[in-house]
Amino acid sequence: MKLHNKVCIVTGAASGIGLGIARRFVAEGARVAIADLNGDAAAKAAADLNAAGPGAAMALTMDVTSEDAVNAGVAQVVAQWGTVDVLVSNAGVQIVNPVEQFAYADWKKMLAIHLDGAFLTSKAVLPHMYAQGSGTVLFMGSVHSKLASPLKSAYVTAKHGLMGLARTLTKEGGTKGLRVNVICPGFVRTPLVDKQIPEQAAELGISEEEVVKKVMLGQTVDGEFTSIEDIAEVALFFAAFPTNALTGQSLIASHGWCME
Repeated sequence: MKLHNKVCIVTGAASGIGLGIARRFVAEGARVAIADLNGDAAAKAAADLNAAGPGAAMALTMDVTSEDAVNAGVAQVVAQWGTVDVLVSNAGVQIVNPVEQFAYADWKKMLAIHLDGAFLTSKAVLPHMYAQGSGTVLFMGSVHSKLASPLKSAYVTAKHGLMGLARTLTKEGGTKGLRVNVICPGFVRTPLVDKQIPEQAAELGISEEEVVKKVMLGQTVDGEFTSIEDIAEVALFFAAFPTNALTGQSLIASHGWCME
C-alpha cells in the first residue's frame, strides 16, 4: 500500500473532492482525519470510512480560518496518532460577482478560507513534519491558479496566492524533508460547481446549459468534467511520491482546458 500507516489531514473532507481524496488515501493504508466546518458531516464521513477499515478515520470539526480551531484539531490528531505525515488543504467556497459588485465581506471570506486556511493548517503541521524530517503539504489550487475568469476575482486571487505560498514553503522546508505541491483541477462536478451554474447564468444572461457547455467546458478538448476520482489520483501521486525530487510543482488536471 502506497500510504501504509501514514497520518493524513484533509480539510473540507466531509464531501466532494476532499472526501474523495480521503477515501483514496484510506484505500492505500492511510489514517485520515476528516476536517470540516460541518462536524456532523465529518463524523458521518469518518464513520463510513471506518466501516470498511476500523480506525482508519477520525472526524475533526474545524474552521480553517480560526487559528485556535486549527491548532486544536492538529493537536488532537497528534495525540491520537502521533504525528502528521500529509496535509491536504482542500477547504474552499465560491462566490461569483463582478468586482464592482463584490461585497468586501465576501472578498475577505474567500481569501480567509482559501489562503488563511492553507497558511494556518500548514503552520500547525510543520513542526511535526520538521521534527521527523519528512512531510507532504498539498494545496488545492485550480486552473484559476494559472488563468483568470470573469466574476471570480477573489477566487482567482486566492488560487494564485496558493502558488506563492507553496513555492515559499518549498524553499523554507526543503532541507527539512518537506515536499509541497499544488493540485490544479478544472471544473469538477461538485456542489460547489453546481451552485455556480445558475449564478453565472443569471449574471451573464445565458442559459445554464450554455454555462456548462461554453463557460465551464468550452475550452476542454472533449467537453468533459474532471472527476473527483481524477483529483484523488493526483493527490495520491503527490502524497506517495518516493523522493523529494517532486516539490514546488503544480499539476493541472482539466481535460486540456489549461496547458503549460
